[in-house]
Amino acid sequence: MEKPDLRVNLGGLVLESPILAASGPFGYGHQYRKIFDFSQLGAFIVKGVSSEPWEGNPAPRLAETASGLLNSVGLQNPGLKSFLSSDLPLLRDCGTKVIVNIVGRTVEEYAAVASGLDGADGIDGLEVNISCPNLKAGGMAFGTDPDATSKVVGAVRKETSMPLLVKLSPNVTDIKTIALAAEDAGADALSLINTLSGMTIDIDSGRPFLGNIFGGLSGPAILPIALKMVWQASEAVRIPLLGMGGITTSADVVRFMLAGAGAVAVGTGIFYNPEIVSALKEGLLEYMMKKKIYRVEDLRALAHRGGFAGDN
Repeated sequence: MEKPDLRVNLGGLVLESPILAASGPFGYGHQYRKIFDFSQLGAFIVKGVSSEPWEGNPAPRLAETASGLLNSVGLQNPGLKSFLSSDLPLLRDCGTKVIVNIVGRTVEEYAAVASGLDGADGIDGLEVNISCPNLKAGGMAFGTDPDATSKVVGAVRKETSMPLLVKLSPNVTDIKTIALAAEDAGADALSLINTLSGMTIDIDSGRPFLGNIFGGLSGPAILPIALKMVWQASEAVRIPLLGMGGITTSADVVRFMLAGAGAVAVGTGIFYNPEIVSALKEGLLEYMMKKKIYRVEDLRALAHRGGFAGDN
């Protein structure tokens, strides 16, 4: 059997691999270039960029949990001007597609960032983060209401012609409604899921451990929830899905694709194993060869269609 084709089309972005780096773990990329081969990725999603610099949340910002990680970084970033002048030039030869995650506290802020990034050399697409659970303003509020989702996505869509992903929150009653609102407002693809809202308490001090009290839970603990929501969203929308949430093995990658994802992104798993991307890709290739699947896109939503004919 010839080597399987791993190329995917994610909302207009043609990627050589379906495995991406989620926004966050690699920051803006250049800090990791000497220790990580970015060409292994289908795309690299950079840390969030806002219109003006954000300080982020007070420390402590990270807490380990059973099978997961709570983070309360608060999307600290140097702002749009600094990203364009200092960070973006160092990404232009990183060896893979670059998607910029954008954040804001108002619809106008989101639109301003999209406008400032549109057409910039070295950017292949945008990811609109309307689902961060550890901001006191904006953030998750936009991703839990379909009307607010529509307003933000629509405003960003007017400011850019680049492929547009929208990152959805799991902290909702009905993911289908939010997914449809994003699609109708102009999203080319959906990223799901972002972290779940959670907290922990320091029993020695008797106080919440995180400086922001609440944070976002990621890691293997949230995978079943992410898988369910990818399944539900794939039944509701026509645009491609980027699945994420607790991926640590190639079997996890396959599960997301069978549930309806066209590609996947790895976040917390990178902290667990910096070499995880290569291992996931090799495991996916081995699985496809075993199952005689020649194109990775043929795996997408296969579980909705009855799985593999003749297999028990």
